[in-house]
Amino acid sequence: MTLSIKQKGVLKGMAMAMLTSVIVIVYAINADPFSYAQNSQVSDRLSILGLSLILPILLLIASIGRLAKYRFFSPEDIDGSGLTSATNTALILQSLLQNTLEQLVIAIGVYSAWCILMPSVWLSAVPLCSVLFVIGRILFFKGYNQGAATRAFGFALTFYSTIIMFLVLLGYQLMHWISSF
Repeated sequence: MTLSIKQKGVLKGMAMAMLTSVIVIVYAINADPFSYAQNSQVSDRLSILGLSLILPILLLIASIGRLAKYRFFSPEDIDGSGLTSATNTALILQSLLQNTLEQLVIAIGVYSAWCILMPSVWLSAVPLCSVLFVIGRILFFKGYNQGAATRAFGFALTFYSTIIMFLVLLGYQLMHWISSF
């Protein structure tokens, strides 16, 4: 099967995002750059979680605000997409908002489980992946109008940083569960 130029561009962006995510998570687990090893109390873990969610939630708020601002100044879109045929710009902004919401829901679940279940020395992965989430979203927003290859790295950086955390979490918990027998 021969890949198109767009597919090759998407694959390259995905691969670079995967590599970046793996490097950051492995670094966080091995180096504990924020010195969270002593933060085993539930209140410490919840503080790390709360602080790590601020930036991703800010991106959701910005996405909602961009669409609302556009609709306010667009006579064709002011009544909302449920009552009108949305303009192309409104559809794009709605797509960005929808994708950000989807990514944030996954991230909230994974960040929460990680902060509750994983060793405290590994907690630095959560704020570092929060930063990757924001960088990924910004790159996704900036590249969206130029097509799939241009937005691939941003999308994948947001997605893979969360999914790799989830897979590590799942593997760690399975190993812990199996070793208890």
